[in-house]
Amino acid sequence: MGVSSSCAHSSETNTGHGKECHATTLHLSHRAAVEPQEMEEFWAGVLWAMKIWLYLVVSLIMMPAMFGFSLGISETYMTLLMKTLKWATMKIQKANAEEQTLNGPSSNGLIQRGNGSMEKELEELRRSRPKPPVGGDFTLSDCFYFTRRGIESIVEDEVTQRFTSEELVSWNLLTRTNNDFQYISLKLTLVYGLGIVVRYCILAPLRITLACIGLSWLVIGTSAVGLLPNWKIKLWLSEWVHIMCYRICARGLSATVHYHNRENKPKKGGICVANHTSPIDVVILCNDGGYAMVGQVHGGLMGVVQRAMVRACPHIWFERSEMKDRHLVTKRLKDHATDKKKLPILIFPEGTCVNNTSVMMFKKGSFEIGTTIHPVAIKYDPKFGDAFWNSSKYSMVSYLLRMMTSWALVCNVWYLPAMHQQDGEDAVQFANRVKSAIAHQGGLVDLQWDGGLKRAKVKETFKEQQQKKYSSMVVGDDSSSSSSSSD
Repeated sequence: MGVSSSCAHSSETNTGHGKECHATTLHLSHRAAVEPQEMEEFWAGVLWAMKIWLYLVVSLIMMPAMFGFSLGISETYMTLLMKTLKWATMKIQKANAEEQTLNGPSSNGLIQRGNGSMEKELEELRRSRPKPPVGGDFTLSDCFYFTRRGIESIVEDEVTQRFTSEELVSWNLLTRTNNDFQYISLKLTLVYGLGIVVRYCILAPLRITLACIGLSWLVIGTSAVGLLPNWKIKLWLSEWVHIMCYRICARGLSATVHYHNRENKPKKGGICVANHTSPIDVVILCNDGGYAMVGQVHGGLMGVVQRAMVRACPHIWFERSEMKDRHLVTKRLKDHATDKKKLPILIFPEGTCVNNTSVMMFKKGSFEIGTTIHPVAIKYDPKFGDAFWNSSKYSMVSYLLRMMTSWALVCNVWYLPAMHQQDGEDAVQFANRVKSAIAHQGGLVDLQWDGGLKRAKVKETFKEQQQKKYSSMVVGDDSSSSSSSSD
């Protein structure tokens, strides 16, 4: 009996295990059948969401941008943004009112400098003391003035600060570029956190989508136009395709551009010169008219865009070896600029990006051609985002991502009257006259320094010129008094 009962118990146990194994097998097979179905539903939902996203982007933003009008979405966004920044500025000013009263007004720089030159400052300094009986104007106390100016230049010179981001007077809830920024209130911090969500989760995907569409249309459109014969309609279609694609890219940066004096817009033939803050300068200007580009041939994605563009429009691309041939570059520019049927050439004579506060020395190459120069001044509003590209700190991709996660891009563009080289005026003097006009119109500081100092050292010839200048300032009337005494 004991053996039979144990056997029966064993058979019942095996039967139970078999049922459990069968149930487990059925559960796993059901789960394996359900998982692919769930994944298919998930990807179908993602595809549906992407279709809706692209439909909204194309219908509400891209199509209006192509034809140069707006449905009011950008205007509403800018109105809300300006009210938010105004509220934040008032909160910050209110919190810092007592501190500013105690410590004096804040400054964007470390050194407080006057607007006068060294010559005028030294002249006023010498006028306030009696003139030495012998030895010219120099006295030992002049050493203190030159020592102070030397220390000021070491701490904060006029050149290197032009290659760093412009400091803001008040925090713009975007980047903490203000040296005096500190915790203000919980509300301001919450608004800043909400801004991060809006910029990175809503604006960034939207702008990246528009940028990809704009570049794709540029390549496809210019390649298609390039297949047409060289008739007038090809030139018209080429200009229209370029402007259309640049408008899409401008909407992708939430760009609000105010164009002034459009009666002075560059005409066909000639050269358009402008101050240079960012690679986006090209998008800003081409958003309002067609231009022929000048640059070096690149590889990769940039090379694909260049080859597509040159099929439809006679842009001027140089090989790296050709860039060193000054006569070849000048000849090609002159041949293009003197042809009244071709678009004006767009050139940035500074040769590098400057931080939206000043205009640095213009290279004389584009002013030696002897053609009409169309000056354009560009000034960005740093309150909505830092448009300056610090190429020694950020790569192009990193910079574009920073721009696509900023609040907006707001700038003013002034078209200045056409300028010509005057009789007896060389190319350097002509370039300086154009540069001064651009700086004056844009409210920028007019500097004589070379933008190449961003990466290169100061030339020895320039050092010698400065040494002679300082020597004449120190000696003063010593040479004239010496000659009169010898007579």
